[in-house]
Amino acid sequence: MSAVAPNPRVRLPQRPGAPANVVIEGARVLDPAAGIDRLCDLVVRDGVIGGDPSGLPRLDGAGLTVIPGIVDVHVHLRTPGKEHAEDIASGTASAAAGGVVTVLAMPNTQPPTDSPSILGSLLERAGREAVVPTGFIPAITVGQAGESLTEHGDLADAGAAALSDDGVPVASALVMRRALQYQKATGLLFTLHEEDMGLSGAGVMHEGVVSARIGLAGIPGVSEAVQVARDCALAGYEDARIHICHVSARETVDEIRSAKQRGVRVTAEVTPHHLLLTEDAVGDDPDPAKFKMNPPLRSDADRQALVDALVDGTIDIIATDHAPHPADEKDNPFAEAPFGVIGLETAFAACHTALVRGGRMPLDELVLRMSTRPAEIFGLPVPTLADGAVANLAVIDLDAVDRVGERPYASKSVNAAFVGMELAGRVRMTLAGGQDVYRRAA
Repeated sequence: MSAVAPNPRVRLPQRPGAPANVVIEGARVLDPAAGIDRLCDLVVRDGVIGGDPSGLPRLDGAGLTVIPGIVDVHVHLRTPGKEHAEDIASGTASAAAGGVVTVLAMPNTQPPTDSPSILGSLLERAGREAVVPTGFIPAITVGQAGESLTEHGDLADAGAAALSDDGVPVASALVMRRALQYQKATGLLFTLHEEDMGLSGAGVMHEGVVSARIGLAGIPGVSEAVQVARDCALAGYEDARIHICHVSARETVDEIRSAKQRGVRVTAEVTPHHLLLTEDAVGDDPDPAKFKMNPPLRSDADRQALVDALVDGTIDIIATDHAPHPADEKDNPFAEAPFGVIGLETAFAACHTALVRGGRMPLDELVLRMSTRPAEIFGLPVPTLADGAVANLAVIDLDAVDRVGERPYASKSVNAAFVGMELAGRVRMTLAGGQDVYRRAA
């Protein structure tokens, strides 16, 4: 895992709000990075952890667990251009409902976030509307067209959190190499959507037994892996840092593992839906479009390889790739429906259910992979429960089970892949940026 010092130029605005004041009584307080795991009262006064508890409101924390809040480095807020699907206010409210205290938004908006002026307007809007601290990842290339580089230095100076053409790959190896060379001046991480578009073609789901059975064009796992191999080779040659988005294929795992063994500075993320679901969901469900995403759900062998890679550290972190779409678009036939699913409100519960309750990962390690390490990799402030830290935390009832879809979403969109699933790990409270941003009754 590659950690960098917090980047002081990254801007993470949040709407103004009163500082939180609360005493969480008798909860399990768990912060593995700070070496904290004990039953105690946790005091938050004026938005900061610690201090005098006298006169503060009280929350009964018996049976609850307090963890550093989740940092999600891969979110689509659809602003500007598709605010009917999501906007900064609704997307960050969705984050707060999922225990997320920091989000980074991708640039495939309309128009793309590819200039300091667009970035500046988004940062200003986030300062008025964002429920949790929100950063933005502008495009690597102008218009995400893969031809000419954006003004990386100016974007870094304006407060960019990283750079990405997410939604499409940087097809040209020469353009990618030039971008990596500029990284030496900006220090900005490249977070990469990896796909060989020639191999993906017109595919709409994983190329495998299910696509053959139901007659849909497939996207082979190798389309992801060959692009990852190329960019790992370039990053190694230029001694640059890259981060691989939403890993989905076992062939990709092999490429990342090999690159790390060679000393390439590469990190990677996996989504909850790729950890829990497979191509079988598409073939078995009467409403399959809710399982359409890019990269697609793949075979169970792929899924198991992703879990193994997360456990052994080949894959570093979990990120949602929260991708809202209006119901009228997702209601189209599978081949015509847009790619993407929402995930901010279900991410922790899904991973806790599958990984912790499933016996693959202890809770403290899950916290590291969803909170501490994403912040470290992207050079963001690391949430911690240590005294004196700004309150960025989630209070969770690990035993409480919810059936996904039975409660309204904070998101404007409802295209969740886990609808109908019972997931354990209910977020009861979120404090972000020192503000009390989410409460739920038991």
